[in-house]
Amino acid sequence: MQRTMTIAIGSIIVGIAVLALKGTAFYLTGSVALFSDALESVVNIVTAGATLAAVWYGAKPADANHPYGHHKAEYLWAVVEGALIVVAALLIFRAAYFGFVEPKPLNATAEGLSFNAAAAALNGIWATVLTRHGRRLRSPALIADGQHLYTDVLSSVGVLAGLILARVTGWAVLDPLLAALVGVTILWSGWMLVRGSVGGLMDEAVDAETLERIRRLIAENADGALEAHDLRTRHAGRATFLDFHLVVPGGMSVSAAHDICDRIEQALRKEKPGTVVSIHVEPDDKAKHSGIVVL
Repeated sequence: MQRTMTIAIGSIIVGIAVLALKGTAFYLTGSVALFSDALESVVNIVTAGATLAAVWYGAKPADANHPYGHHKAEYLWAVVEGALIVVAALLIFRAAYFGFVEPKPLNATAEGLSFNAAAAALNGIWATVLTRHGRRLRSPALIADGQHLYTDVLSSVGVLAGLILARVTGWAVLDPLLAALVGVTILWSGWMLVRGSVGGLMDEAVDAETLERIRRLIAENADGALEAHDLRTRHAGRATFLDFHLVVPGGMSVSAAHDICDRIEQALRKEKPGTVVSIHVEPDDKAKHSGIVVL
């Protein structure tokens, strides 16, 4: 939790630094494309703050009103972040439109472009940090923030390349055109972010590889049982919820059946910390002869 909060705070600090660099680049060049790039950094700072709030709230323990915890807060904030990205894209399209209507002379100095290149490099480094730690800490909010920054890096590189071309050729129209392309890239980023977050809000099942590991662990640690069936999974932030029916011999004692359940739960939590397991024990006449066969 503390590590995740520290990284989220770091995103705000990096966002402010990147905005300062991009703002300086825009001031020195007057480029609409660089203005668009700087505008996205404003959104980055806002979304970094939202990420911090989501990580803090999502880590709160379960209570009477939220018996399953607050994990989905991270998905909710990721959807909000996607909506903010869309707003930024619309503002960029507006700036690009006026750039086409009233084109201005482009002053793409090497000094101005170097500030934007430094901002792109800083964003790239931090995006890698966010994505790597987000996956290790299983934080959808950090992963979403990292993916957003990767998109920002790509658009910055495209803008720099285009402005260099505009400087060489003298085609001022490339400036608003590049701004519009940045807007399209940002819009796509927002859509992908919202689509992925909605899956978490809708209790989407774990991926096929994780499901196969879960099935294998149940089969290997259910000695004494006969089968497991009706396995269901869902993930919410750093938590994974799963439930299934475990069939045991009809004459087995409650204590023995409970020991099997404990063994399965321990194996699952060791493999995937934060897993919440619910097991419904059934006698052998409820066997479906399908699902997970005990090894």
